[in-house]
Amino acid sequence: MNLTERFGALRARGEKALVLYVTGGDPSLDQLPAILSTLEEGGADVIEVGLPFSDPIADGPTIQASTQRALDAGATPTAVINAIRAAGVKVPVLTMGYYNTILRLGHENAATVLQAAGVTGTIISDLTPEESDAWSAACTPKGIDGMFLAAPTSTDARLDEVCRRSTGFVYAVSRTGVTGAGQEVPLEVQDLVRRIRSRTGLPVCVGFGISRPEHVRMVCEVADGAVIGSWLVDLLQREWKEGAGRESIVKQIQELKRATIS
Repeated sequence: MNLTERFGALRARGEKALVLYVTGGDPSLDQLPAILSTLEEGGADVIEVGLPFSDPIADGPTIQASTQRALDAGATPTAVINAIRAAGVKVPVLTMGYYNTILRLGHENAATVLQAAGVTGTIISDLTPEESDAWSAACTPKGIDGMFLAAPTSTDARLDEVCRRSTGFVYAVSRTGVTGAGQEVPLEVQDLVRRIRSRTGLPVCVGFGISRPEHVRMVCEVADGAVIGSWLVDLLQREWKEGAGRESIVKQIQELKRATIS
């Protein structure tokens, strides 16, 4: 199932998307297929898998630490992609990482490897829309979507490029987060989503600072999905324990998923 099909099915059911991020190779690479299956069982609509990279400049402390643990344990981008293929989950799986990984593999080879693994999209944090032609040309014939990042500080010109070049959905980054004590979606998030919607008919998913069902519910009032990363990375680090914590993790994800249903 690709992203267009996934978001269409969610709309038909009156649901928004729960997008979950994990770092490939943390807690361990051999556990990644089981972890992805657990996220799917819990109700993830889309899964992002981080490809470990030595200089994750766009990530916060939690994901930086998880990436370093994965690298220290010997995880490589190619090994992570192979583990995604072994998982065989039915929900759309995206990879998230940095452009150096693509350059090292080569555009055409990277796209071919991702397609073979069943990956349906990529988010490359340090690839600007204006410099994405070569990567898009390699991915588009293989049905691999490319999502670009939009922030409250993005200029109108940058939002134009992000929306013109993104496929699948637009990733809206809320710098102010949604973890405050208020009971309403922060105005910055509302404004950013409005600005994006005025430029594209693609779904909009909001990430950064989302960690509880009430945060998911708030975001889904204005957007098409909520992205959760650091909270899940921490949860897996604490509770996965070679799969012993699977049942608890499934239940916590189910609570988040229920918050996407109107």
